[in-house]
Amino acid sequence: MSESQPEGLRGRTFRNRNVREARFIGCDLSDVVLRGCDVARMEIDSPWLLEDGGRLVVNGVDVVPLVDAELNHRFPGRELRAAADPEGLRRAWAVLEATWAALLGRVAAMPDGTVDAAVDGEWSLAQTLRHLVMATDTWLGKAVLQREQPFHPIGLPNDDHDTEAYDASVFSVEAPPFEQVLEARAGRQAMVRDFLAHVSPEDLHESRKNPHAPDHDETVLSCLRTILEEEWEHHRYAVRDLDALGAARAGAVGQ
Repeated sequence: MSESQPEGLRGRTFRNRNVREARFIGCDLSDVVLRGCDVARMEIDSPWLLEDGGRLVVNGVDVVPLVDAELNHRFPGRELRAAADPEGLRRAWAVLEATWAALLGRVAAMPDGTVDAAVDGEWSLAQTLRHLVMATDTWLGKAVLQREQPFHPIGLPNDDHDTEAYDASVFSVEAPPFEQVLEARAGRQAMVRDFLAHVSPEDLHESRKNPHAPDHDETVLSCLRTILEEEWEHHRYAVRDLDALGAARAGAVGQ
């Protein structure tokens, strides 16, 4: 049973209710307060905790800085996503390219079909890489480079039909072979690398339109940082799901 009515529960108070094992996907839970609730084994996955001064308070402790520090520890180089100058951005991108290369090397040693396997209804690795092609096209091709038609047809947009950012008819309906996904992905990685190779400090402060909200301005730097955030968050998702697939297969073998 699902509840998809927008704003249907806003502002309501729930007492002594049992929502054990419920899943909340794409929901707005900002400013929700839990008092005296059993949250054992609760999992929260939100890539926006650090945005707009985000806070997540558990028993009086803001855990956002702790989570951020732990993720930086788990994913060396992630801290470089806050780079503010050309050299720092170049280093940040070089680390990301090496990080993704290592992940693809791991995948190559896993069973056939791993790249198309989905965990808990999330994107497969192939879909994730296609989405990153689209994200690069949105924030570099469209926003920064201001290309009229920046999108590769292999790209995979979000499911929110964001007509401000892109025309969904541009994208392929059929899932392409993984070799084509890798080719498109490599091309977009090179596009970022080439842009960063020549960007100047002055370029970073130039104004651009937010591709999702054209009435709002961004800087070239903020657009590039969005690409870095997208890369690291989706890398984290990919590692999470590969770990789950590996554990499931190990368990099946051990039975």
